[in-house]
Amino acid sequence: MTPETDTYLPPSDELSAPWWDATREHRLLLQQCTACGHRQHHPRYVCTRCGATDLGWTPSAGNGVVDTFTVVHRAPRAGVETPYLVARVRLDEGPVLLTNLVEVEPRDDAVSIGTRVTLSWRDLPDGRALPVFAPEGDA
Repeated sequence: MTPETDTYLPPSDELSAPWWDATREHRLLLQQCTACGHRQHHPRYVCTRCGATDLGWTPSAGNGVVDTFTVVHRAPRAGVETPYLVARVRLDEGPVLLTNLVEVEPRDDAVSIGTRVTLSWRDLPDGRALPVFAPEGDA
């Protein structure tokens, strides 16, 4: 999960292709229900609010807050450099992303719940990118 290592990523499929394609251009998309307006992430075939199946895509500004985080000290597999920060980021548009925090030391006191974060990108060898987040201003 760090930039220096290979990361297992699911292949792009019919459902996730628009999302992955947008990451190639460093654009973060959210699904939006045309029936109720609910925005959601990760891509699904049905709206998690009303159950409708007519979903489109809308851009995210990429701003949000950390609502929980942890510092990972034990590598999940060989070759993953530790420590690193994993956080749940609640976007201003509502959806939650599980992501990495970057541009901050991976320590328990480096960020706190409620820290404002902004979108950054980690480019992948296949041209896709992963959304990661950095604290706004000084953490």
